[in-house]
Amino acid sequence: MTDHAAIRLELFPADLDVFVEFYVVVLGFELIADRRDEPEPYAYVRRGGVRIGAVTPWEPVDRHRRVPPHGTEIVIEVDDLVKERDRIVAAGHPLAEDLTERPWGLTDFRVLDPDGYYLRFTTTLAP
Repeated sequence: MTDHAAIRLELFPADLDVFVEFYVVVLGFELIADRRDEPEPYAYVRRGGVRIGAVTPWEPVDRHRRVPPHGTEIVIEVDDLVKERDRIVAAGHPLAEDLTERPWGLTDFRVLDPDGYYLRFTTTLAP
């Protein structure tokens, strides 16, 4: 018997419109739930097995504490790393670090989303 597990992240962006624009237009996610007009605004995006919900924070957030070593590194495995990087650059979004081959055998690049969340796009680890 195999136990299924999945992960869904909840992020706390200052502006849900900016969140949706970045994740849908720049990163190619699909907007699954759009409740930005409701009393408790929320947005939910998905791309393959990556699912991210977003709600505006209810208190001030220090965005600089969202990056390692204090914050979380969100790692997204993709099939075509160069295509992914080129899409982000073509959209005009800066890279935090360009394509780099790592000592552990993977290649990646890093991006900060508009709210300072640290995203690492990487090749898929062989099973």
